[in-house]
Amino acid sequence: MLEETAPAKVNLFLHVVGRRPDGYHLLDSLAVFPGVGDTLHAAPADSFSLALEGPFGGALQEAVSDNLVLRAARGLAELTGVRTGAYLTLAKTLPVASGIGGGSADAAAALRLLGRLWGVAPAAEALRALALRLGADVPVCLAGRPARMGGVGEVLSPAPDLPAFGVVLVNAGVAVSTPEVFRARSGRFSAPAALPSGWPNAVVMARDLAALGNDLEPPAMALCPVIGEVLTALRTTQDCLLARMSGSGATCFGVFADAAGATAAAEVVRRPAWWVWGGAC
Repeated sequence: MLEETAPAKVNLFLHVVGRRPDGYHLLDSLAVFPGVGDTLHAAPADSFSLALEGPFGGALQEAVSDNLVLRAARGLAELTGVRTGAYLTLAKTLPVASGIGGGSADAAAALRLLGRLWGVAPAAEALRALALRLGADVPVCLAGRPARMGGVGEVLSPAPDLPAFGVVLVNAGVAVSTPEVFRARSGRFSAPAALPSGWPNAVVMARDLAALGNDLEPPAMALCPVIGEVLTALRTTQDCLLARMSGSGATCFGVFADAAGATAAAEVVRRPAWWVWGGAC
């Protein structure tokens, strides 16, 4: 049985810079991948099946037949002409519908994992097109490395040189709907960010990122006020350099100088009903 990690995706900033004629919003964002995620296993089989495990597996059980992992598996089989299946097991560690790319990361992990299981390597352009059909965040999760995101999320360019830093992720256990958040957004579109070629340390990086924002944070907070409580908890934690919501929410993150500081801060922020993780990014 083969294994693949599906790391969380965190948007250090997210600007909504326009809208396409079809209604999809155009974004400018910087995505990073901290050291926490779901885990996907695969074994050969005649057909496709998916078993769900982990603390958040139950939340996906009702819609398991339409899970992005199975959609990715079927799409890759069609693309490559593979006529066998796979027995897939997803250990769901990341909260569902939480703005850190959990489902997209799982789909991307399925594409990588089944490519290894079946011994297939489709052309990069065809694989990226399949990833985009699965979801706007799947291409960046497929790459699995820090990247600047443009378009609806599919236009990827290299990230600035990033320092080592720590991050705390907090989700209060309340999901928010991405379409509802976008519908609730109002006001003008933002300009794309002007980023340096790199940052020498986490303090300078956090200072520059503080001048940017997440345009989806205010509408998400209006729909889900507990996001404000999470951000306050992070911002009042010792040595937190920056606190912000990721993606369309409701997960928020805090940036710290190093992994040790983030790990310690996670214990301070922790609440009984909250999902909290701290470590390296």
